Amino acid sequence: VCIVTGGAGGMGAAEARLFAAEGASVVIADVKDEPGGRLAAQISAGGGAARYMHLDVASDEGWARVVEETLGAFGRLDVLVNNAGIGGGDEDVTDLSAAKWDRVLAVNATGVFLGTAHAAGAMRSCGGGSIINISSVYGLVGAPMGAAYPASKGAVRSLTKAAAVQLAPDRIRVNSVHPGFVDTPQTRWMMADPEVVADLRARTPLGWIARPEDIAWGVLYLASDESAYMTGAEFVIDGGITAQ
Repeated sequence: VCIVTGGAGGMGAAEARLFAAEGASVVIADVKDEPGGRLAAQISAGGGAARYMHLDVASDEGWARVVEETLGAFGRLDVLVNNAGIGGGDEDVTDLSAAKWDRVLAVNATGVFLGTAHAAGAMRSCGGGSIINISSVYGLVGAPMGAAYPASKGAVRSLTKAAAVQLAPDRIRVNSVHPGFVDTPQTRWMMADPEVVADLRARTPLGWIARPEDIAWGVLYLASDESAYMTGAEFVIDGGITAQ
């Protein structure tokens, strides 16, 4: 049984589809009710098990409700993918407003903290589990623009390591995934510019921009027993960007 936040589109939707295809019961959690509900219906119509639940990841009460409803519907919780996130714009540290900083950190960092805390409580009663936190290459290296987004993704990286150590006695593994450039609805405003696309490809040694599915396969591995000895790890899926 798996909860995928931000599951209505982009990488989250790819993860939800892949998990369902591999036999998981999937809770698609998002604030985008119409596409989230449609995806859950599509998965169910194809023979999978999926349910949509509305969730603002920055809401403590929302997390408590979704975890409780997941346990009520499926009886357990094995996997959480903290995938939900928002962009931070291109303002540097001298131009970024405090309000925008707070919003980006609330979704991208506090949302991961709340999800980890609530899911861990449920996973303890189930004998363990796997939490996968979606960070970014900009949680590992400096970003050429923006301040709030890389700060939030760096927080995810460090929180992952702390939670991994603290939850290991409960057989709960916690790992972070660090994607490079991915073609999703959230990044489509950039991908519409051919010069931007050419620049991103040039900055990626493999020479192409990832599809959401390329990241989803790595997330699936971290959720599975095949990665049973991995916790607190940084799983980099970036086409070689951080190898330079």
